[in-house]
Amino acid sequence: MLLVDLNNFASFPTLAVGLIVAALRNRGDEVEVICPLAYDVPAVQRERRETLADHVQRRIHLSDWQPFLNVRDSLRAVHSWSRERSHPTVLREVERALGRRPDIILLSAYLQHFNSVRDIGRIAAAHGIPVLLGGPMFNVTGVADAWRSLEGIVGIVGAESDLSVPDIVDTVCDGGDLTRYPGITLPDGTRSSAARPLRDLDATPMPDFTDFPWDRYPVRIMPLMTGRGCQWDKCAFCSDVVSVSGRTFRTRSVESVLLEMQEQARRHNVASFLFLDLKLNSYPDMIRGIAENVGRYVQGAEWIGTVHVDQRRDNGLSRRDLQAAVAGGMRRISFGLESGSQRLLDLMRKGSSVEGNAAFIRHAHEAGLSIRCTMFKGFPGETDEDMEATADFLETHSRYLDRVRFNDFSLLQDTPIFNAVMARGTSTDAVLVRFLRERQARAEYRNPAMAHRGYRRAKARALAAVYEINRRRLRDSARQFDGLM
Repeated sequence: MLLVDLNNFASFPTLAVGLIVAALRNRGDEVEVICPLAYDVPAVQRERRETLADHVQRRIHLSDWQPFLNVRDSLRAVHSWSRERSHPTVLREVERALGRRPDIILLSAYLQHFNSVRDIGRIAAAHGIPVLLGGPMFNVTGVADAWRSLEGIVGIVGAESDLSVPDIVDTVCDGGDLTRYPGITLPDGTRSSAARPLRDLDATPMPDFTDFPWDRYPVRIMPLMTGRGCQWDKCAFCSDVVSVSGRTFRTRSVESVLLEMQEQARRHNVASFLFLDLKLNSYPDMIRGIAENVGRYVQGAEWIGTVHVDQRRDNGLSRRDLQAAVAGGMRRISFGLESGSQRLLDLMRKGSSVEGNAAFIRHAHEAGLSIRCTMFKGFPGETDEDMEATADFLETHSRYLDRVRFNDFSLLQDTPIFNAVMARGTSTDAVLVRFLRERQARAEYRNPAMAHRGYRRAKARALAAVYEINRRRLRDSARQFDGLM
């Protein structure tokens, strides 16, 4: 089996690839992994300390000034082309590996990898080697249909295949019927029944990361997940919860997570961990259990994760919980702030409050955590007053925050807001849908409300606050996690 790691991260190995490798090797298969970082291919760095050039680039990217929109869109297209093109080194190494005649190529892809999958498929087809494609959004029918006809692809897997991938691979190599497995789309459009979410997460294999270039990571950081999906599962804009592994919340046992941390620390000499859960506090006793017990499993363990500051009576994020998390090795915490307007948070069905977010930020900072948040502008129905509230919130709480990721709102396929907009027709009072990019599971739109002078002035204030936050150094205790989450 040949696996090509298309998700080339700068600081840690790819969890999905590690899971597939483990499932196959545990069955006795021979697996080769191509990790582009090992061949000096530049890797994705999510965030970093910003300069004035980064601030200017963000202002251009998020511009809503009407006379500039066509120029902005052209610059975005150039940026997307550069980010999504195939890297010649990766194609060269695939060509070399195919000379060793693997039985099959396995690709785990995000939606920005279309060109790489297309080019690898062509190379594989020329060698007569089948390609099996999987990824987090291929359970969405429109996405699978946009990718299924790529040359060389024999099937697309839109399912959690942690346990089934060895059997699926055997079926491909034997020329069998892939539609006997749920969640499969064939090149001719034939598809099997939808795959159900994987429930017994403790039965999944421990990821095998031995093929990754650990010597090239600036800090040895181990990725893992305690559960899949999200306990809240209601945000109108969220595509994560409709993805292959995001449907419904399921958790591992605390003991299973701690044992994985212990074993991976032994295998790879790591003490820093990155939790990739959509929401680490979906099961509040998980974050408490890690904080209380991890020191007995991994000496000096440090870790980071993403949470949802919801309004449950017990969400695992009380002042006492945050202090205990820091005492147990947590160094950085990320959450979706989204907006400083309560009206807009309610419109998004975010399940959080401005007051609760403010209290969480203060308590987390007092406990000693580095705090990162995500935000976006342009949600349908957002007004000048909503953006003013966001700018006010950022200016008031700037001293507590280490990083803010501020983006355009993305109208993503199968999300509640996408379905609501499309049901009303592509033109509404809030947004004008220009066209669909089904292979990327998104709609391109214009939001006339963002062109108002008052909105643009408020946004300029918000972006200035973001820059003031992002230009600072991280807290010393979280420095090894810079650029993550």
